[in-house]
Amino acid sequence: MVDNYAKIVQDNLAKLYQDLPQDLEKKLPGQRDGDRFTFKAFGENCEIAPDGVRTGAGEHASVLGILLTLYAQNACSDACVTVPFKAFKQFPSSMPYVGAFATHTELVLAPHVQPMKNKMDTILDKLDGEASPAGTGGDFSFVVYPLPKIALCYILYEEDDEFPATATCLFSANAHLFLPIDGLADVGEYTSKKIIELIG
Repeated sequence: MVDNYAKIVQDNLAKLYQDLPQDLEKKLPGQRDGDRFTFKAFGENCEIAPDGVRTGAGEHASVLGILLTLYAQNACSDACVTVPFKAFKQFPSSMPYVGAFATHTELVLAPHVQPMKNKMDTILDKLDGEASPAGTGGDFSFVVYPLPKIALCYILYEEDDEFPATATCLFSANAHLFLPIDGLADVGEYTSKKIIELIG
């Protein structure tokens, strides 16, 4: 029996391959081998093929599979423009998802701020990270690339005598070009989950 996630992945793949861009490997960007495309996503090597989506962990007929197929469907020639980084709520049509985004992407990280600081090298290495722009703020911050053309800037404040630890997640300026808005929300959530997994 095919579950809902698997059906959405299959439908997305059917749409993608029905009118496959000749230069999809450049737009992702990634590598092409016949009708298969590989690229780095969420810290893993991923493959999109007509019969499914796979990563190093195996086949993904799940939220990750949906995100990767949507990313391929929305691939375009534009390059990632990182600055100015934007809050999720600044993107058009984001309002219905703002609450869930805050809960599942930002609030979920609050208990993990100190471990994130301690394992910064691991996070940056796995998620193709880099230093955040000068003047970003926070007690510390960093940028990661969960998808080749989408960057996330995490700004962290450590707990002190007056305030609890907090985390803010911002998106590269034109992230909305590469995924629909609900997909962007899922990218934030999935990246935060990946960070928690990496520091665990």
